[in-house]
Amino acid sequence: MGIERVIGHIEGVPVGMVFHRRGEVQRAQLHQTNQKGISWLLDEDGNKVGDAIVLHGGYVDDEDNWEWIRYTGASEGKDKDSTGRLLRSQSWSYQDNAALRLSYERGHPIRVIRGYKGDPRYSPSNSYRYDGLYEITEVRTAPSKQPAPDGSPIDICQFDLKRLPEPSQAQTSVESHLIDVLEELVDESTSVEKFPRSRSTRVRRLIRDTVAAQRIKQLYEGECQLCGLRLTGPDGRSYSEGAHIRPLGKPHHGPDVEPNILCLCPNCHVRLDIGAIAVDEDWSVIVRSDLAGARLLQKLTVRDGHRIHPEYLRYHRKYWEQREAGEGS
Repeated sequence: MGIERVIGHIEGVPVGMVFHRRGEVQRAQLHQTNQKGISWLLDEDGNKVGDAIVLHGGYVDDEDNWEWIRYTGASEGKDKDSTGRLLRSQSWSYQDNAALRLSYERGHPIRVIRGYKGDPRYSPSNSYRYDGLYEITEVRTAPSKQPAPDGSPIDICQFDLKRLPEPSQAQTSVESHLIDVLEELVDESTSVEKFPRSRSTRVRRLIRDTVAAQRIKQLYEGECQLCGLRLTGPDGRSYSEGAHIRPLGKPHHGPDVEPNILCLCPNCHVRLDIGAIAVDEDWSVIVRSDLAGARLLQKLTVRDGHRIHPEYLRYHRKYWEQREAGEGS
């Protein structure tokens, strides 16, 4: 039997899984079609409810901020011209919009798939990625930012979505329970504050390395992007770590996506986390404290297929500049 499409997670499809074609997304039962943005299925009472959306740079009114999304509905048939402008207003009577609104009313979670044409801060390169479950927090009719080609105003069906907490993104009940319980524990093993990484992130790494980090490490074959070191064991396997530039969890809320991840050796990972190293806009490596005996590259190594977003590097630099200024005052 094939995989059944249901509301919520699809068994065997972990958060962070990448698909090279929309058809693969459909075959994994993540989405109803290989073209539309909104997916729906029949609920227990036979009514159509939304179960998934694709973010792929579809509409000018779409906004993606990882933790929350503002999503534009759809219209039947061709609804945009060659420039991307909507040709007509959207209606709640259209089945896709109605299904997504009914999911809002019934509190159903929505699977979010991001495509390579979406916001570059979060989108994968030349692929589609399953990014977990979101809840619809509000629906409304809103005016579009752009009028129709003839200048007339356009009304859109608009949805606000919020990412569910990390335990809800777990693929098994055991993993969810571990994350939920261990997040409550306070780590008192050290009094030295590093660039904080959420406890949930550390717990997830104990259970499994993130899928996005695995891909980045494979792309660089274990070679550190900051110093060029490749650690190899006697079995020939390399060891490296996926380092989030803007950390996950509170208070930073960095996303677990490739544009926010570097492949680093353990030493450089620590250096990045404690602010001893930063990276400038032109990829130049900035040494912010004494690293006697440490060899570093002049510029960060960036391979084809790794779209590091400058916003995360900027956040890291600003954070440590403010920390330094605060401690010096």
